[in-house]
Amino acid sequence: MSKTVTVDNVQDYIGQITGESDWFQITQEQINKFAEATHDHQFIHVDPEKAKETMFGSTIAHGFLTLSMISHLAVDGMLKMDNLDMVVNYGGEKVRFMSPVKVDQKIRAVCKLADAQVKGAGKRVLFKYEITMEIEGEKRPALIAEWLMMFMLKKEK
Repeated sequence: MSKTVTVDNVQDYIGQITGESDWFQITQEQINKFAEATHDHQFIHVDPEKAKETMFGSTIAHGFLTLSMISHLAVDGMLKMDNLDMVVNYGGEKVRFMSPVKVDQKIRAVCKLADAQVKGAGKRVLFKYEITMEIEGEKRPALIAEWLMMFMLKKEK
């Protein structure tokens, strides 16, 4: 369960790991659907027989599929804000793809708060998280990314 913080104490958590998600399995069906959505049908993603002949020995998830899973997986590892109205994806600053995710492997997001900036007279907080997408059983992560989220607080009545 993630910790709920306030505008007054959010900066106390900078530099800390705030949580991690459960493990999530990447299936061939997900990879195929992502290929359809992005029109990226490179054989290493969608042709299991041909992919067996590569250095990976199987199909692998698109790097951007793994990256896109941040919005689903990192939610469980992020801090919660008191008096929250909504959270919007604000973008990213850096992404490094470290290791491929093979079909049927499991990934999880580990969230470290890199920065938190209070904005708009305390009505918004810009969070910068360092997200490490781990692969179960592997030493190297799938990716490391800096992800920005804007937390919008409720207006006082």
